[in-house]
Amino acid sequence: MKPIGLLILIIGLTCSSCNQKNKPATTTDDKLVNLETSDKSTDKKEIQNLIRQVLYWADSKGHIDLLPVVTDSNDSAYIGFDLDKHKQNLEKLKSTGFFSPEFIENYNQIIMTLDNGLRNGKYEKWLVGDLPTFNFANDYSPWWCGQESFSIEKSEIELIKLDKEKGEFYFICGDKVAGCEGMENYKMRFSVIKENNKWKISYLEGFDFKESTRKDGEL
Repeated sequence: MKPIGLLILIIGLTCSSCNQKNKPATTTDDKLVNLETSDKSTDKKEIQNLIRQVLYWADSKGHIDLLPVVTDSNDSAYIGFDLDKHKQNLEKLKSTGFFSPEFIENYNQIIMTLDNGLRNGKYEKWLVGDLPTFNFANDYSPWWCGQESFSIEKSEIELIKLDKEKGEFYFICGDKVAGCEGMENYKMRFSVIKENNKWKISYLEGFDFKESTRKDGEL
């Protein structure tokens, strides 16, 4: 081989070796990060679908009467709740598969606390036809945590934090151009928990126990 040809071959092999060394190696950590990002994206889609299903259900014929009231003998005032109907409500919540035991028990405690408060005089007298004398479901929907709503199809969720077992999000109106006028700043906080490989609602802001059981007008 001529010296010039040999020199070119050596230079070519050297450059090839350098290029191989300069290529960043794909590490196991990189693969794990990519996999984790993919998993979070999948979880987020499932959770967004879950909160949408909950709101569709809450507006359907199969929903529960959140305040199963009973009246006094004159039908002039609400004196408490029908606890048999309340138990049926709890069973309905379980049967949907949307809610964790934590959420269901929290709703149970809200109703039992309000029932006790109405019967022992903690809350002011609640006249038939008037708004409740406590905060829960008082002229607003606990499911939406507000008086207004928007097309569920336009909803999105905004991540607060998420790991493999628990997550916290804001439910928001996603399409700021069409269908969200006046709701641009709307945010409802909610939490989820994974049980048997399935995400379930564990907290909704409109069902916050402390806020729900507060007397109407009490700061």
